[in-house]
Amino acid sequence: MTLPSTPHRPPAPIVALDVSSLDAARALVQRLGDSADFYKVGLQLYTAEGPRVVEWLRGAGKRVFLDLKLHDIPNTVRGAAASAAALGVQLLTVHAIGGSAMLRAAVDGGGDATGILAVTVLTSMTQGDLEAARGHAVGSVGAEVERLAGLAAAASAHGIVCAGSEVAAVRVAHGDALRTLVPGIRLGGSPMHDQARVMTPREAANAGATYVVIGRTVTAAEDPPAAMRAVLGELNS
Repeated sequence: MTLPSTPHRPPAPIVALDVSSLDAARALVQRLGDSADFYKVGLQLYTAEGPRVVEWLRGAGKRVFLDLKLHDIPNTVRGAAASAAALGVQLLTVHAIGGSAMLRAAVDGGGDATGILAVTVLTSMTQGDLEAARGHAVGSVGAEVERLAGLAAAASAHGIVCAGSEVAAVRVAHGDALRTLVPGIRLGGSPMHDQARVMTPREAANAGATYVVIGRTVTAAEDPPAAMRAVLGELNS
């Protein structure tokens, strides 16, 4: 499978289309123009518009990261991953906590066309949140990320989703075999919103992230193209 970026190059920036309609997505994509060619379609937009938003992006020559965070029985996830692959989706997320069989099914369904990214611990979660959700103490968020990364690697997943602060440990354990996608990217001075573990584009690049998701720091900016240029400048500095 040929996918962009390796951990030794600047991270590939992915712009989050966290909007509620195809019209709003088109407007943002057209405003950003050639400065962005990789877009995230998440639950909000996909629930509103379905596959046609992916088809429009692909028709416009854009790469697509379908961020649905699948978590279901293996056969259902395998089918969903195969459907994503048929749409031309380049990256697809599933929850690592779904277990080894589900991860392997997702990888099987994605085949050579679609890279499976296993979501470890959401960047909106603190250690207290994680312990409340799990119902028991955990050594640390980082330790849980590393444990789930091991499940992803064993299932031959393309990579994982984690916070930027966890990238280095994952790279030490798995090298280039497991790519890292980092959400929660913020330009200096930008609000954190509902994220708990955030990082600047430059910090993510220095950590060795493979992909970074750029959300409201660009899409909610007064001048999104200017904000995108600032992000690209940091990633490539």
